[in-house]
Amino acid sequence: MSGPTTMRLSSLLALLRPVLPLILGLSLGCSLSLLRVSWIQGEGEDPCVEAVGEAGGPQNPDSRIRLDQSDEDFKPRIVPYYRDPNKPYKKVLRTRYIQTELGSRERLLVAVLTSRATLSTLAVAVNRTVAHHFPRLLYFTGQRGARAPAGMQVVSHGDERPAWLMSETLRHLHTHFGADYDWFFIMQDDTYVQAPRLAALAGHLSINQDLYLGRAEEFIGSGEQARYCHGGFGYLLSRSLLLRLRPHLDGCRGDILSARPDEWLGRCLIDSLGIGCVSQHQGQQYRSFELAKNWDPEKEGSSAFLSAFAVHPVTEGTLMYRLHKRFSALELEWAYREIEQLQAQIRNLTVLTPEGEAGLSWPVGLPAPFTPHSRFEVLGWDYFTEQHTFSCTDGAPKCPLQGASRVDIGDAVETALEQLNQRYQPRLRFQKQRLLNGYRRFDPARGMEYTLDLLLEAVTQRGHRRVLARRVSLLRPLSRVEILPMPYVTEATRVQLVLPLLVAEAAAAPAFLEAFAASVLEPREHALLTLLLVYGPREGGRGALDPFLQVKVAAAELERRYPGTRLAWLAVRAEAPSQVRLMDVISKKHPVDTLFFLTTVWTRPGPEVLNRCRMNAISGWQAFFPVHFQEFNPALSPQRSPPGPPGSGPDPPSPPGADPSRGATVGGRFDRQASAEGCFYNADYLAARARLASELAGQEEEEALEGLEVMDVFLRFSGLHLFRAVEPGLVQKFALRDCSPRLSEELYHRCRLSNLEGLGGRAQLAMALFEQEQANST
Repeated sequence: MSGPTTMRLSSLLALLRPVLPLILGLSLGCSLSLLRVSWIQGEGEDPCVEAVGEAGGPQNPDSRIRLDQSDEDFKPRIVPYYRDPNKPYKKVLRTRYIQTELGSRERLLVAVLTSRATLSTLAVAVNRTVAHHFPRLLYFTGQRGARAPAGMQVVSHGDERPAWLMSETLRHLHTHFGADYDWFFIMQDDTYVQAPRLAALAGHLSINQDLYLGRAEEFIGSGEQARYCHGGFGYLLSRSLLLRLRPHLDGCRGDILSARPDEWLGRCLIDSLGIGCVSQHQGQQYRSFELAKNWDPEKEGSSAFLSAFAVHPVTEGTLMYRLHKRFSALELEWAYREIEQLQAQIRNLTVLTPEGEAGLSWPVGLPAPFTPHSRFEVLGWDYFTEQHTFSCTDGAPKCPLQGASRVDIGDAVETALEQLNQRYQPRLRFQKQRLLNGYRRFDPARGMEYTLDLLLEAVTQRGHRRVLARRVSLLRPLSRVEILPMPYVTEATRVQLVLPLLVAEAAAAPAFLEAFAASVLEPREHALLTLLLVYGPREGGRGALDPFLQVKVAAAELERRYPGTRLAWLAVRAEAPSQVRLMDVISKKHPVDTLFFLTTVWTRPGPEVLNRCRMNAISGWQAFFPVHFQEFNPALSPQRSPPGPPGSGPDPPSPPGADPSRGATVGGRFDRQASAEGCFYNADYLAARARLASELAGQEEEEALEGLEVMDVFLRFSGLHLFRAVEPGLVQKFALRDCSPRLSEELYHRCRLSNLEGLGGRAQLAMALFEQEQANST
């Protein structure tokens, strides 16, 4: 027995020999840890009790770690919300912007000191070169009642004395913007500022300090420490310094005499706060460059000029624009150089990735092309030539290439030729003969892609010529995403629904009213409804049956069912009712600040649709015309049951707002041809209507009203933005629209096309034709 046992032990030791150092190390480490804990705690002490700091623990603060010197219990506990039912509920008022509630501030405000003589020249040049780089740019002048140039915010103080102008400027900045900005940059209008560098400098500096940063100059006859910032090159003031300086402005204005505003400010800061100007802080150097007479910016290449934040003095506006052109070219050159360096780093690192060089996208550093997961996600290419495009917005197979599209394609062809010459020079020089074929598509992940087939003439250094056909690919990448400034809107605005009703639509009105009661009156939405009853020339007369009698009865029933609700209705008589003429009648009955929602009897507006109407219709800025979802003809589009189990096959398209729990649904499509629904303010409609009346007078106006809808009035006679987007909440049942022959040719074509496209999908129409042919053949 000893022999086998010895062999087993030897084999076990052979297996454990590689891990024996690990086991010994763990044992030794655990032993040392236990000894160290016992030395720190001492005998009988519980570290958990001391860390919490319960009452009755050891009183020596150096013998343990405590969270506070008090004897409170720091264990977390949940405090349930309780509201006294006897006290009235007080609604919590939220701020207009979340930035205000969080106490966040903008980074930099720029103040420009100008005068009567230079407001319309140098100040305008400053505004055109740097205004788009800063959140806010203000111009301060001593001229009384100064007329502000377009796009500029000018503050007039009414006194051109230097000390007074500077004092009132600082007072204005403190009063109106002291709580909104961290840094204030004050400059003169004869200074050119490299805006991106200045914004980057403000972003690198800490805001919790008193800082007076600029080009430091010595006072005449003063010590070395007494320095002020030269106003010609601009200077930065921190918010905390401005807050401390505000109480001393009145005293400094009476005690300090100076002919220059920058010297007056420097002396005021030194005398009142003991703070002088510095040119360097936290490793950031404020660099400036002084211009000489007859100086040419295109020929300057010194390091002081290339790295300057501010350039002074600029004597005329043309010199300001030349400086801006030179610095913009330098910034663009540095950006291209940095892009090349980043692309080289990406190429080097791509080799180390699992995909290798195959995972490198073109162009290097940009996202790869969008990969569709089904045939419905495939991005199509638009074909074009130099004169025509074959993807037209109105559905035509071919239309002239014009406007922004023509400029875009011309720029792509010129860029392709420039890149080819840059790559192959000096061996070859290419000249464009013509564009053979062109393709472009928009990739939401990358930008606009182009594929061009160019017929080129290649010329060698010896003068030999040859015609070549080459295909090139280009990409116009998406730039930095910017938030468009939009006016503030709220969801508390009351919506006035307007429902024009023809005699042929009277039978469908009770169903609309019931749906309106369920989705608007029942949840107490802030909305009203006005019915516009349109009688024909021989309808609704004396002794005749009222075709809208059931509509009036249904409206009265809703008023009885919902106390406090009033459904107004107006009766008009028209032989050929026009949407614009009907809207004229409604517009005169409401205030100018009314938000209209023009609807149809087949529309079912709900709370979500009303909220989107409030958010997308902006007074004086934008009108909203949603695209509703139109269901197909149930006779051609079979009803579909709720989704089946996995593996049962794909389902046909269904309404975007359909609820599977409601049973069978019918497919459909968004009706882009219809524009009967719209959200807009009465003031905007009246302005567009007045412009229409001024441009089209007399008989011409009468003829135009017959062929226009409200959306066309906004599109042609208003400067507002026209927002047109699909609205999943507007789902209409199938119904054939009445296309009046009195409509214009375009409106009649759109009406007929809407009816035809609403019959069913191509597959359903093909199946119906197939079944009809089969029935006819038998």
